[in-house]
Amino acid sequence: MRTFTIIWSGQFVSTVGSYMTEFALILWAWQVTGSATALALVAFFSRLLRIPLTLIAGLIVDRYNRKTLMMIANAISMLCTSAIAVLYFTHQLQIWHLYLTAAIQGGASQIQGLAYQTSLTLLVPSQDYLRANSMNSSVHYGSTIFAPALAGVLFPWIGLSGILVIDWFTFGLAIATLLSVHIPQPEQQNLVALNAPIQNLRFSLAQVWKQPSLRLLLGLTTVFWFVHDLGEAIYDPMILARTNGSAQVLASTAIAAGIGGVTGAIAFSVWGGFPSRIRSLLSSFMGAGFSKTIFGFGQSPGVWIPAQFCSSLNFPLMDSSETAIWMEKIAPAIQGRIFAANAFVMQLTSAIATLIAGPLAERVFEPLFLPGAPLSKVVGAVMGDRASAGLSFLYILCAMTMVLVGIVGFNLPKLRTIEETSMIGK
Repeated sequence: MRTFTIIWSGQFVSTVGSYMTEFALILWAWQVTGSATALALVAFFSRLLRIPLTLIAGLIVDRYNRKTLMMIANAISMLCTSAIAVLYFTHQLQIWHLYLTAAIQGGASQIQGLAYQTSLTLLVPSQDYLRANSMNSSVHYGSTIFAPALAGVLFPWIGLSGILVIDWFTFGLAIATLLSVHIPQPEQQNLVALNAPIQNLRFSLAQVWKQPSLRLLLGLTTVFWFVHDLGEAIYDPMILARTNGSAQVLASTAIAAGIGGVTGAIAFSVWGGFPSRIRSLLSSFMGAGFSKTIFGFGQSPGVWIPAQFCSSLNFPLMDSSETAIWMEKIAPAIQGRIFAANAFVMQLTSAIATLIAGPLAERVFEPLFLPGAPLSKVVGAVMGDRASAGLSFLYILCAMTMVLVGIVGFNLPKLRTIEETSMIGK
């Protein structure tokens, strides 16, 4: 575990720095544009390069030195942060610069994440897999706790420029930890041709499509994540619009999400979920959707913070249950291809959701709550007749659809009995 822990510490610090920068850039973009579309497009561009790279990332990681790939990916992100800093210091930073760097950093992180994940089995003995994976989970949830708290406190004092400098040093630390350790390389055997990913994608989707229960599982989870990411894309502007751009309130809701995720992971580890994994998955769909519905109706941190905490409680159970189902129903020999195909579908879905979220909120839903508009009096009394009522209404519709996905799943016999079906590809 020593080598893994050294690498993990560097990645944790680097992730905190990156999340701080992401938080500060959201505040800067909101101050400059006041536009939900502008913020949603940053999320869209961060996913743009991930979609095609999903098809070839595995080939790249299998062909080239993984330690080198992780260092290159960190260096690329470091250069992007440096470019943003230079543009900001020279008063030339524009919103499209964030789109460009988000796309580049998203592609680099796709390669870096897979190289890091596939190195785990070569670094850690099998008896420590659970501990190592728990530590990896804490990178995201722990950073979600610390980064907004630090950025929310520091942003009013040191501004975007100070946050960028901190992020630059955290990237340097991550690279330094990689330089200090040796990461074993697997033997290269039967390398796949570069045109194989398309063939693998067709094969994988065909395998899933042949099994009705897996087809339903993929369909429902795709709908769930579409509406989830659609709502998530307008989450930040909704909070900022309702709090006059408060960094502290936005940070407090993010911290609540991190604490909820950590608490959920610990609780799930102790409890283990329902005996039926599909029941655990569908219940967590409904629990997350119900909590987010309450969040959407809220108009103050007194509602947002506990609702966000309760929402995040569900996601460790959700992710673990879904992964366990796929692992049980897909033969090990084809799991990599099936998982890559699923990731491709989910990332494409997420990109579409984030692309349409801003225009849908600002051009369709916000006008519904203008004075004299159809919903200004009927729903406005509940939603609030000020700016962002349309954003909140769209967010609530997305959350309620998440609940509906869980209800539909419980009423599909073939999905309820998915754990009784045979393994494919055996």
